[in-house]
Amino acid sequence: MDTAATSAPTFRDATDADVGDLVALIESAYRGDSSRTGWTTEADILQGQRTDPRGVREVIESPDSRLLVVERDGRTIACCQLEHRGDHAYFGMFAVSPALQGAGLGKTIIAEAERAARESWGVGEMHMTVISVRDDLIAWYERRGYRRTGRTTPFPYGDERFGIPLRTDLRFELLIKELG
Repeated sequence: MDTAATSAPTFRDATDADVGDLVALIESAYRGDSSRTGWTTEADILQGQRTDPRGVREVIESPDSRLLVVERDGRTIACCQLEHRGDHAYFGMFAVSPALQGAGLGKTIIAEAERAARESWGVGEMHMTVISVRDDLIAWYERRGYRRTGRTTPFPYGDERFGIPLRTDLRFELLIKELG
């Protein structure tokens, strides 16, 4: 029996030593052919990078953020960012290894992130932004209790740190969940 597929994930805060592994994980979940193994790929709407070592390091070093590393049997399998923003937390940089997507791991991670935000900062809401054309992903978050707000911000066209858009209608939509 494959214990890697059945053992419970563990969570810890990222350190500078994790930067390379986390960049590789995030890129594999969203960009290029490797991302097509999972369902969270953005390869049909964006090329180029999703993040870089500097962006990951900034999250790790920010006093208002935590970058959670999710491991199973000592191997990094997922991550997510939590940022304290006053009365709410922001959830971002969420990536699950494409080979492990679709098996319920994402549900476990987001539940832990919500618990950690409530416990660490006493916040009542979790906010996130999702590219508005990502209907399947938005529907997944809605099943977890997030609601669409209709509030959008422009995609940073021309800033290749966020990727190279393959379409002209990209924008970010704010999703919110009451953490009660």
